[in-house]
Amino acid sequence: MAKNVKKKNYTIRSVSNAFDLLEQFHGDVSEMGLTDLSQNLQLTKNNVFRLLATLQSRHYVEHDSHTEKYRLGFKTVELGQTVIRQRGRLNNSREIIEELVKECNETVCVSVMKDFCSVNLDVVECDHPLRVIPRIGVRLPAYCTAAGKSQIAYFADDILKKYLSENQLQPHTENTIIIPEQLKRHLREVASQGYAIENEELDIGVVSVAAPIRDYMSRIIGAVTLLGPSQRLSTKLMESTFIPLVMKGAGEISAKLGYCGGQAEEIHPVLLGRAQG
Repeated sequence: MAKNVKKKNYTIRSVSNAFDLLEQFHGDVSEMGLTDLSQNLQLTKNNVFRLLATLQSRHYVEHDSHTEKYRLGFKTVELGQTVIRQRGRLNNSREIIEELVKECNETVCVSVMKDFCSVNLDVVECDHPLRVIPRIGVRLPAYCTAAGKSQIAYFADDILKKYLSENQLQPHTENTIIIPEQLKRHLREVASQGYAIENEELDIGVVSVAAPIRDYMSRIIGAVTLLGPSQRLSTKLMESTFIPLVMKGAGEISAKLGYCGGQAEEIHPVLLGRAQG
């Protein structure tokens, strides 16, 4: 067998279609009907129905007989929780982020990079009636989130160039940085100071600060983020309380992972994959 045969040649179309179907339920999309799924996937209704029937039999999707729509089943939740449990770094970080929340009473989460996006894996919420609830497992654009910026700031120059060329910088708010050169200058500041601030760049009214997590080889493998309403996370409190707390938390998690200090290495693409497993 030729060594240069690409892995994609081994993909099974029906399995790929099933995953495409599951991925239709993202963000705020909780339910979808057969017709919408058929149109989105560009498959016949018969093919989609067979996929749904198979996934439903394995509890990956559920059917609401009243609305005639489908939603994700509890099996997907079970798999997601299994991933979280199997990530040793989360076992090391949960107690620390719980302590951070006790100290500041703001929401704190831990995230990693996946396909040049920031993905929240664990969160501890504060008890304020008005609070920000991070989206778990959802891919968020790295360039306009504190967690993402605190990691891509350490990209090697060629990887950052690749990131900027392959990812269109969309304006989510008027504060989103969408000019590549301006973003590069901003990221250099982030790398220099060791933390990133997101000031209503993804969602209006939400401010966050994040610091990178490093492992025993000084590689950046994730980030700790503190986030809350802009009316509560003032610049003064950011500087006096929240930034020091986030950097302390990231440092404590890094220490548990064997990080002994020193300069963090630039992130290389292969490490983006390792950071997920």
